[in-house]
Amino acid sequence: MQHFPIFLAVAGRRIVLSGGGAAAISKLRLLLKTEANVTVFAEDPAPEIVAWAEDGRLTLRRRPMEPGDALCAALFYAADEDAAEDARTSAIAHADGALVNVVDDLANSQFITPAIVDRDPVTVAIGTEGAAPVLARRIKADLEERLPASLGRLARVGKAFRRAAEALPMGRARRAFWAEYYDRAGPRAIAEGSEPREALDALIERHLAARAEPGSVAFVGAGPGDPDLMTLRARRVLSDADVVIHDRLVPGPILELARREAVVIEAGKIGFGPSWKQSDIDALILRHAGEGARVVRLKSGDPGIFGRLDEETAACDAAGIAYEVVPGITAASAAAASMGRSLTRRGRNGELRIVTGHDAEGFAERDWRALAAPGAVAAIYMGLRASRFLQGRLLMHGADPATPAAVVENAGRPGERRLPATLATLPHAIEAAGLSGPAVILLGLAPREAVPVRLEAAR
Repeated sequence: MQHFPIFLAVAGRRIVLSGGGAAAISKLRLLLKTEANVTVFAEDPAPEIVAWAEDGRLTLRRRPMEPGDALCAALFYAADEDAAEDARTSAIAHADGALVNVVDDLANSQFITPAIVDRDPVTVAIGTEGAAPVLARRIKADLEERLPASLGRLARVGKAFRRAAEALPMGRARRAFWAEYYDRAGPRAIAEGSEPREALDALIERHLAARAEPGSVAFVGAGPGDPDLMTLRARRVLSDADVVIHDRLVPGPILELARREAVVIEAGKIGFGPSWKQSDIDALILRHAGEGARVVRLKSGDPGIFGRLDEETAACDAAGIAYEVVPGITAASAAAASMGRSLTRRGRNGELRIVTGHDAEGFAERDWRALAAPGAVAAIYMGLRASRFLQGRLLMHGADPATPAAVVENAGRPGERRLPATLATLPHAIEAAGLSGPAVILLGLAPREAVPVRLEAAR
């Protein structure tokens, strides 16, 4: 992020602009929506600028800028549409202490003006750091259609009511009140032709009378790591969480979907390495839920596949804590999909075995004869360090050394790697490639020669 997004208070402050043509008009249409004192320097201003000055909406100086003209200005726009004059006026503004924007010159600008969706006092700013202004305009048009014109009225009424809402406890109780107002009660009042303030009065009485909701837990599957592969339910639950307790494989872009105010705690387990004790994780979940928080236990992939889900739900049951399970896309599904392969196929395998290369006791014993059968397909989790053990057991039970295998590291993520191998070459291929995980081994499947392309990447 090269530009830090902020909303600058400009009410009663100076904004200075140099220029009188089309570029100046474009910026002024936006600046005149603010409560700033706008001053324009232009020897030959366009008729629109003259009219705005005559209406008292801005101050017009019909001369070039001089040193001192931008003193005490919060912002300055160089819109002269002439490179030499833009450089001269922006140098004056720099010396006078103003933040400078040179129109259509990102390199010489200290700030940029985003595309804006205006539902005063609700303002949505869209920036692409100058890289894709057409994309910013597309997003703006989409938001203009989605956000109703009444949104500004709802926000103005809500702003005036904020002090009254402070009677509700901080945190979830207050958020629930405002969510109901903006999502249902307020829009319904406007649709029915009544006053939103009356809806607020009735709503706060009901929320004050209601008892605080008990805490709850949602066991949420984050999927393989790409936020686009999360379910809508998972995203909604995560965005509403007070506390997020996640494992170490959940990447930053998914954690960014949580509210900024949420408490985010990593409680990870590392195979053959330092890990949280399961009893400590259980206690952490129960403590926050017992304090009334909405807790999300965020697990990579699907919480029901090697995620110790039953142990944590049993702890909730014993404590009388309500919970729900939100499934996610597991690594085996993501890995097969990225290769364009099916995990089952008529005439090849009528079952899929999902196994782990090691468990709490070390390398895990399995039904090796079934896994070694011709045509068998298995997804092996946590199998990198166990690959020689797996190879030896399978060969001992009659598996064909030429059995295809695919190792997919970081399945479904930008850094995904696909490694083709056979049972005979599997340990050596893993070692030579320097794979360190997270990875899933798909025994019985080989990567396609042609790699599937995501549709959005192809457009």
